[in-house]
Amino acid sequence: MYSYHKELYLFDSDTPRRAVIRNYTAKDFPALIDIQRESFPPPFPSELWWKEEQLLNHVTLFPEGALLIEVEGVVAGSMTGLIVPFDPDHPQHTWEEITDHGYIRNHRPDGDTLYVVDISVRPSYRKMGLGRWLMQSMYEVVVYKGLKRLLGGGRMPGYHKKAAEMSADEYLSKVVKGELKDPVITFLLRCGRTPLGVIPNYLDDEESMNYAALMEWKNPFFASPYSGPTPSESLQSSPQGEGGNPAHKR
Repeated sequence: MYSYHKELYLFDSDTPRRAVIRNYTAKDFPALIDIQRESFPPPFPSELWWKEEQLLNHVTLFPEGALLIEVEGVVAGSMTGLIVPFDPDHPQHTWEEITDHGYIRNHRPDGDTLYVVDISVRPSYRKMGLGRWLMQSMYEVVVYKGLKRLLGGGRMPGYHKKAAEMSADEYLSKVVKGELKDPVITFLLRCGRTPLGVIPNYLDDEESMNYAALMEWKNPFFASPYSGPTPSESLQSSPQGEGGNPAHKR
């Protein structure tokens, strides 16, 4: 097993600040839980913040997928993933199902997809590009492990403001076209992710009306022989829920 370690400079306005991206360990757990409290305030349910038992599973079952970023010694953000098999013909799932409620006991080293469990950045550090660097680092894990893709359900926290006017699919389409901006989905698009469709009842998330956008990054070094219906087509043919967990669960 390898250990991930990247040193770089980030810019706080015009000021360079030294940063490190590395695998997180047990000594980092208090800081990671604190980041969750800052990143997901109410109405996001506090019971979905990390618990030490979940974090322990992350560093035990798939330490390569447990990343954090430090800025001048301060743990400012984290990102967690697990490996799962993904069937494009059956893309529907919930966050709880695919992440084992965040415990990742369903991690499958023989899977083909790195699934994002969570990405969180302290609000006071969000203008420094930490989220993009964490995402880029996880793309590198995908390439290193020889996986087909990175996948995850992106929250749609701006949707509750538009739910009376349009469906979740229409909202996502307008965000992709640049007609609307969403704090999470727009960020993921800027990180190189592409939407495959909308998943209803993904997570208990009032702001997103429990919807999420399934967002993919394909490994450019992986040639897939798959020629059947795309996940987008499969999602579009699935019934959508009514209604008008991070980034991900988050």
